[in-house]
Order: sequence, then C-alpha cells, then structure tokens
Amino acid sequence: MKIFLAKNAGYCFGVRDAVQLAYDTAHDDGDVYMLGHIVHNENVVEKLDKAGAKVVETLDQVPNGKPILFRAHGTHVDTWKKAQEKNMNIIDATCPLVEEIHDEIKILEKEGRKIIIIGDHGHDEVIGIASQVKNAVIVANPDEANALRKTKKAGVVSQSTQTIENVQEIINILMSKVFDLRFVNTICFPTKRNQEQIKELAEACDLMIVIGSFTSANSKRLTQLAKERNKLSFQVTCANDVDESWLENVETVGISAGASTPDNIINEVIDKIKLITSVEKETIYE
Repeated sequence: MKIFLAKNAGYCFGVRDAVQLAYDTAHDDGDVYMLGHIVHNENVVEKLDKAGAKVVETLDQVPNGKPILFRAHGTHVDTWKKAQEKNMNIIDATCPLVEEIHDEIKILEKEGRKIIIIGDHGHDEVIGIASQVKNAVIVANPDEANALRKTKKAGVVSQSTQTIENVQEIINILMSKVFDLRFVNTICFPTKRNQEQIKELAEACDLMIVIGSFTSANSKRLTQLAKERNKLSFQVTCANDVDESWLENVETVGISAGASTPDNIINEVIDKIKLITSVEKETIYE
C-alpha cells in the first residue's frame, strides 16, 4: 500500500501561530483566558487547558490581571471595546488573513455598498467579520442568495475557509441581482491550496481520509469535497476512528486534514494505517 499525504494538510500558519501564542502566554503568565475554543479541535483544546489556556464565556469571568487571548478567527468589535475599557491585557492572535477581510469589508462599506458575507451563520469568524460594518447580510448557500432582493450596489467578501465552488455559485446568482457588484475573494490561500490538493488526491487514490473535528467547518468542507470525487472518503478525528475494513483491497490512501488539526494527530493516523497494513511507501503530495 502507498500513502499520499497532502503537503498542506493540518494547521495553517494562522492557527499554528495562535496555538503557540496561547502556550507561550500561559507559560509566561501562569494562565491565559479565551472566549471560546481557540481552534475547533477537542484534542488541542484539552491539551491547552492542561497547559493553562482556559476557556471562558464572558470577559467578566477573566480574573483581574490575567491576559485575555483573542483567537485566530477574529473577535466582535464590541468585545474588543469592552476589553479595552476594562484595561485588560489583550493578546491578539487574530490571523493576519482574517484581519485583511476586516479591512476589505470596511472599504466596501465606505463605498456605500450593501455588504454581503458568504459564510456560515453563527461561525466565530463570520460574526467577527460582520461586526466590522453595519447591517451585513450573511449568505451561506445558493438558496439564500436566490432569496435576496435585487439591489443597485453591493460589496461581497467570504469567510476565509469557504469552498471555491460555493462562493462561485453564490456570486453567479448575485451577478443577476446586483447592478454594481464588487467581490473581494477572501478565501485564504492555505484553504485554496488544501482544497485543490484534496480534490486531486480523492480522484487519484482508492481511499481518502480527512482528519479533523466534526465541529470544524473547514474539515467538514474538505470531507465534502473528497466525497464528491471518491465515495470511499471518510472523516476521522483521531487514529482510533480508523476502521480496518476501510483498508481492505486498497492500494493507495490519500490523507489530508483540516486547518485545526495538529501534526501529532496526523502522524498517529498514519501510524495506525501502517499497523493495519503493509505500507510500501509514504509520499508527500504537493
């Protein structure tokens, strides 16, 4: 059997930097607090908690003098203001590519455009993006785009981890509804690379395994892209989820992982496959 691992599988640089910053801050300050999980991965959250990176629901739950870490997904502007008013020690781990989306959407608003965000309702990143402007409309799928009324002038950005296919389909619909439409393609380049690799791997391999939490929209999208091209595509959270029966009569296995999946979990899944089967070769797929 041959294993092909997508080169860009796992942590993107924004998540990797945010997680490391959480570890470093917890080490230096004893504890650091976060509003919600820093990444959508239970294993990472558990390890961070043991290291002193604690999850709270409100700023008021942060002990006096302790730092508050704002996560890679971005944070609602009202939360920023409240933390600054309380003179809290803010550790900003916002991904630079998410900050770019915040900048772009404010430019679109200044141009007098109706703001449309292509993204998942209730997702942390989308909430943070929408808070940068007034009266943003969030569109998650083509059906919601079709339900929009026609308008003269609109500006569109997308959640950084959206699939290219979903964004393209929605934009095509908006082109028939908006006279003056300006779209800024804010799908981040690590997402684009990982999506392209998983499409190729799913078509080239007998079996496709995507590693990532089922709470991760990014991981679920990768799994969807794989399944559309290969029925033998499965999502696992860790090595224990790998089913031996999947590997029967399989000669090639493609592996990728969501942006919130750490290297150690990817390696553990590969090791599990090696235990089950006789792996002839392991290759990084670029």
